[in-house]
Amino acid sequence: MPPQMDDVMRLCCELSTNQQIKAAVKSSAKGAIIVGTIAYAGGVVAGPPGIAAGCVVGGLQGCWRTSGEFLPLTKILMELLPKDKQKLYDEVMVVLGSFDCSDMTQLVTDLVMGNTTLKQQVTDALISYVKRELKAEVQYGH
Repeated sequence: MPPQMDDVMRLCCELSTNQQIKAAVKSSAKGAIIVGTIAYAGGVVAGPPGIAAGCVVGGLQGCWRTSGEFLPLTKILMELLPKDKQKLYDEVMVVLGSFDCSDMTQLVTDLVMGNTTLKQQVTDALISYVKRELKAEVQYGH
């Protein structure tokens, strides 16, 4: 029986914890709200020149406040929406194939952690997913 989604998510968390992988997810929506709010306030206070000044100040504030804060990848993975977990599961299962695992311990210790090549392939699939789908910057061991 192939591993269940929860097992694969635990495997990804285990790998990211062991390798001390951190990621910074950029929040463009939060930055846009900051820019819009400050530009609006500038417009109310000083008219059209205030809008321009508000855009500049808001843009700088938005950039500063949303610049990636690195968090443990495990934390980010645990907060994924179900549809995103399914995408990650599908990508990892491409690497794992149809391995017959009866429990999580067997998946982690015997199969992946005991095989350097497979461990690297699963880690690569995880990092690829995080960079592509979450648009995150990744750090190792810091």
